[in-house]
Amino acid sequence: MTHEAPGVPTSPNDDDLQDEARPASGREEAAETAGQERPEARLAQAVRVAEQALIEFEIAVETFRVEVENFSRLHHQRLGPMYARLDELDAQIAEARAAKTGDPEDVRKAEEARSVVMPMPGVDELFHDWMDSEGLSPEASAMLTDQKVRPPKRVRPTDEARKLYRDLVRKAHPDLAQDEAERARRDEFIARVNAAYGRGDEAQLNELAEEWAAGPAAPRQELGEADELYARLDWLTQRKELLTEWAQELEESAIGAMLRMAPDDPDQLLEEIAEQLLGEVSQREAELAALVQ
Repeated sequence: MTHEAPGVPTSPNDDDLQDEARPASGREEAAETAGQERPEARLAQAVRVAEQALIEFEIAVETFRVEVENFSRLHHQRLGPMYARLDELDAQIAEARAAKTGDPEDVRKAEEARSVVMPMPGVDELFHDWMDSEGLSPEASAMLTDQKVRPPKRVRPTDEARKLYRDLVRKAHPDLAQDEAERARRDEFIARVNAAYGRGDEAQLNELAEEWAAGPAAPRQELGEADELYARLDWLTQRKELLTEWAQELEESAIGAMLRMAPDDPDQLLEEIAEQLLGEVSQREAELAALVQ
């Protein structure tokens, strides 16, 4: 057994011997070829790095979304009754002041304060229509994020919308398909037609009519390796931009802003807000007591 000192070349193998046997020009050409990396290989590596970065970013955004949603529910459960109590006290104070002064402006303010007070719901009412197949309903999400709750819109499709809908269904009905691929295309298209008609969206129905009239998309041309990789990078970039917008919306929401104030201990933040609200409740109760004496 031989022990070779550091830096001492090992015994040559067959490949080394063959390399030594090549002419000098051949060895230089082989070395040059070995040192060059295909552009597609570098691009593929960039795609892999971008894909991994996007996965990590998606995980971070989804984690923050879940944190915001959970904090929203805790905020409502813990502080909702206190906000309701404050609204009730404000109404009682305004009513007591109006009864004492008789001033028409005070009466108006009392009526306005009472109009915003909602009776405490029962258990059945509390959870009614708050959950849908995708989680919180839009109305519930709006309430928990301090956004204005919009009443359900009554959809009354126009005559033109009804005409567009009937024409599209007649032309694109899945039963008219000649093969499974065509049936799948028609199924997807009719689903969008139904959704647009359900919203009474005449503009969208017109766009769908134009889309159907244009016919199916041309078969996808086979791209070269480099073009495929560039297309993938472009998609990854667009996806990252979309996720960035979603993350910004979450951060700028009322609940997101509160959560950023105490990311390590949001429960403590709720306790601090609850303590502050209890102090406001005490002040309102004292003010009401002074008015009704």
